[in-house]
Amino acid sequence: MAAPNPLNDQQIQLACSTILQGGVIAYPTEAVWGLGCDPWNLQAVTRILQLKNRPVEKGLILVAASVEQIRFLLDPLPEPLQLAALSHWPGPVTCLLPDVNQQIPEWVRGSHSSIAVRVSEHPVVKALCEAADMPLVSTSCNPAGEEPARDAEQVGHYFKDQLDQIVPGALGGNRKPSRIIDIVSGKQLR
Repeated sequence: MAAPNPLNDQQIQLACSTILQGGVIAYPTEAVWGLGCDPWNLQAVTRILQLKNRPVEKGLILVAASVEQIRFLLDPLPEPLQLAALSHWPGPVTCLLPDVNQQIPEWVRGSHSSIAVRVSEHPVVKALCEAADMPLVSTSCNPAGEEPARDAEQVGHYFKDQLDQIVPGALGGNRKPSRIIDIVSGKQLR
């Protein structure tokens, strides 16, 4: 069950402006707080990787408000793979999609030929992606080796004044981060 969206239009527009200007935000997701930015902005993605002490080779997840926001990744795939991904969305499942036409920058994809994508039901995530009119980077809000942040206080403890904005809101009802499923093999990776 998704948490109610506590954001008003002004807060949504402020967060969207921050993202579009290359900023890095923290925001609540289905189970943990996430760090997000414009996936096509190398400097913003690099900041997230540095904050987390995460190697670029590992790749990052994209989160979207709707299937239409990631349609460009689905359309090149065979219909059975499209249907496999669509069977999990919207919801707290991240699907590894082959990035057939390499439409996602390597600094998001990492050393992989696929991209991790989730179409979220969480109201804050949806509002942010809709306002930005694109999918966003979504990675757990924690330095490598630490537990993901579960509240805004923990976000502040981890990153103090290193973020451009902490977006208010509540976590969804999930206890664990999203499952990750490879739609080609059907295997659950997390």
